[in-house]
This record gives sequence, C-alpha cells and structure tokens, in this order.
Amino acid sequence: MRTMMDYVSAATVKVGSFVSPAKRRSFGGKVGGFMDQRLRFAREKVPLGLRLWKGGKKGRAGFVFCTLTSVDGMAMIYPETALGQLADAKNVAAIILGGGAGTRLFPLTSRRAKPAVPVGGCYRLIDIPMSNCINSGLNKIFILTQFNSQSLNRHLARTYNFGNGINFGDGFVEVLAATQTPGEAGMNWFQGTADAVRQFVWVFEDPRHRSIEHIVILSGDHLYRMNYMDFVQTHVDKRADITVSCIPMDHSRASDYGLMKIDKMGNITQFSEKPKGDDLEKMKGDTTILGLSYEDALKFPYIASMGVYVFKKDVLLKLLRWRYPQSHDFGSEIIPSAIAEHDVQNPMFQFYDPMTPFFTSPRFLPPTKVEKSQIKDSIISHGCFLHECRVEHSIVGIRSRLDPGVELKDTMMMGADYYQTDTEIASLLAEGNVPIGVGKNTRIRNCIIDKNARIGKEVVIANTDGVSESDRPTDGFYIRSGITVILKNATIKDGTVI
Repeated sequence: MRTMMDYVSAATVKVGSFVSPAKRRSFGGKVGGFMDQRLRFAREKVPLGLRLWKGGKKGRAGFVFCTLTSVDGMAMIYPETALGQLADAKNVAAIILGGGAGTRLFPLTSRRAKPAVPVGGCYRLIDIPMSNCINSGLNKIFILTQFNSQSLNRHLARTYNFGNGINFGDGFVEVLAATQTPGEAGMNWFQGTADAVRQFVWVFEDPRHRSIEHIVILSGDHLYRMNYMDFVQTHVDKRADITVSCIPMDHSRASDYGLMKIDKMGNITQFSEKPKGDDLEKMKGDTTILGLSYEDALKFPYIASMGVYVFKKDVLLKLLRWRYPQSHDFGSEIIPSAIAEHDVQNPMFQFYDPMTPFFTSPRFLPPTKVEKSQIKDSIISHGCFLHECRVEHSIVGIRSRLDPGVELKDTMMMGADYYQTDTEIASLLAEGNVPIGVGKNTRIRNCIIDKNARIGKEVVIANTDGVSESDRPTDGFYIRSGITVILKNATIKDGTVI
C-alpha cells in the first residue's frame, strides 16, 4: 500500500515560484466532505524547500507546509500558507470576559452574570464562546469574572473540568475572579475590559505560559459560530499586531457597536466606539470591500466590531502595562489608540457551520413527554412535560411543565433547576398554592419566563395595553421594551392578568 509520502517525488514545485494560499478541499469536490471539515486535524505535513514570493516581489526563504492527498488516483499538493508559518493552537490562549452588571439584560441579570443567562432551552451564553474554543482546538482558556458570578462559576465547574464533563487533555479552563491586591491600584475592581486583563497580566508572564504567542479576547455573552484558529491564521498570515473581527451593519443597530473604517488591504484606519449623530454618519463606508454586493452595501454601510480580538502577546502586554496604563476599555480606548502605532487588521467571516456543536453541562434528563399537544416553530428542551397544550414560536427550557389548555406564543421559558414530584404538585394544588410550571388554561404571549417560575391557572400574560416599561418586582415581573419578564422563583397567582 502506498503512503502519502510516496507521492512526494511525483509533485514537482519549482524553487522560487509563487505559491498561493491553500484552500480546504473535499474529496470528489463535495462541500462539507471529510477533508473539508477535518483537514487541519488529519493532515500529513511535508516540508518543501521553497523560496516564497509575495505580490511579485521576492520574499523570505522558508518552508511551506503542504497537504498531500489523492483523488481518483491523481496526486495533489495543497500549500497551507504562503508565508511559511502555520498557526498552532498550542501557542494560543483565549480570554473570555465575564462582563459587567448587564443592565441591558436586567432583570435576567439581577442574580446572575450575563454569560450565565440561559439560552436555547438548555445552554447558557458562556457555552457559545467555550464551544467555539473547543471546536477550534483551543484548550488554554481563562475566564475573567466579577459581577454576580456564583451561578457562572458553578456552571463552569460542572461542565468544563478534568474529572467529568469536557476533558481538555493538557489544556485548562481557569477562572480569574476579580480580587483586590496590595497597592493603591490593587484596591479597585475591574474598571473595564482592558483593565480586567491588565490586572492579570502577571499570569501571562508566568514561565508556565511562555509558549503562548497569541491571545484571543472574547466576550462571554455573544451568540455566533466561529473557528478562532482561522481567525488566528489570518492574523499570522498578515503579520498583524492586532486583528479585529467584524460584520457589516445596518443603520438601525450601528450605534450599538464599535464601528471602523478599513482600507483595501484590510488595515483599520479609523475606529469609533458606539458613535451617535454626525459621528455615526462619518463612519459610513464602502462595505463592498467585505465582499457585499452593491445593493447589500447600501443596506449595510457600516463595519461593526464583534468584540473579538487577536493580539500578539508581547504587543498586548506592552499596550496594557506601559503604553496605555490608564486606559480601561479595548473598544473605546485601546483599539482606537493602537491604530496609529500598530498593524491592526480586519477579516470577514461566515459563522454558520453545522459541524461545530455547542457544549453544555450534561444533565442526563429523560426525553420530553408530549401528550395531545400542538407544537409549531418551537424548541422543546430535555425532560419536559407537555399535556394538551399549544406552543408556537417559543423555546421551552429543561424540566418545564405545561398543563392542559396552556397556550404559549412568542415566549422563552427557561425551565426549572429541579423537579417536583406528582405528590408535591398535588399537595400544593390542594392547599391553593402554585407549583413550578404553567397551570391549566393559562395564555402567555411575548414573554420571558425565568427559571423556577410558578404561574397559576387561568392566568393571562399578554401586555394587551402595550406598556413599554414597568417595574413590578413585588408582583413577580418587569416589562422591558414591551416584553414581560417573569422573575426567577416568582409566583403568579391563579387568575392574574398582566
């Protein structure tokens, strides 16, 4: 049987010739094939003595790592990068920022950090960047926490550890909690994203982490799919000091993001954090440079930062410790200031990839039981009981109970942390109390129901008066932007109308 190495002599590459960057390919030309998805994990690297050329000019001599394979008996050789350096996940660490008070998600953040907010029925927001790290091969992960971090720390300990849950081999998941240290500066809590990293700069200077060359900085409360190693490879290929991930943005949401302008080479020339009014208009640009059509570029005239950064480690430490020691935030201070002095790049990504699953804590719950119910355009999570109810365009979280006659529409129900037995439920009902779940003939629309909520029978939650904002914590709910939010552990009594 011939091995991959047997094909080396069959592939002749002229010394000094131009070698273009490789593209991942699949067997038989099918998108999503084995080679397309697993190339970076199952490749044989063959060093070829090539002299590299870039843009028609002579570059540095070095090695090009290539992937050899055969299709229909024909040997093919794919160079992995024209710059001779393949990004290695072993030299990359990720920092996930736990966030601040989370006022925009209040009251869901009244007792938990933003990354701990449940999402998608059985996940928490922190599972998204954590899963992206795992799927990208990154296993050196630091998580910076400060505000309401108890439930976040518990979830991380249960899910991402060495004893059970996700096993990281020689990697680690380390929580760096805000703490006070000696000295005047050490008496302060985190003052912003950059300050949070600055207070733990000494961790990255530890000899144990001397192999780390690049640091990926992520937010713990974003929803997206991304291969961070593709991101890092772009960073390495362009020899950038800092790389910022971006997406095109329309006018309605542009002022909520850090916006940038870039030149034709992808260099960031201007950065403005959440601009308003005239400053917002000045940040409009030609987004066809990102690959958009002319029509789409008119709809999305802004380039928005995703809050995902890659830094060379030495550049990051220099910026935080020496160059800008009083700057507290990456988006509003560090990045805009660094543009004038460092090579700050800006790639564009597509985030949808069905081959990269999201991970979360294994709960070993039974399958959901559905009896004589109608479910349309909805997600029903594990361990639920649905009896003669109707669910439309909604998410029903773990361990939820919906009694006969319940109607749920445009609603996110986070579920429960524990079960109540049939005996306990019957006892509560006999005493006139409300068990966890939603009682008979209750109608709920345009609502978020936090965990362990007890909603009685014949309840109507619809906000028919169109109230935009209301604070009713003693009654167990808030209204935010017209959406009713039922608080965690709240009780909504039988016959209540909201």
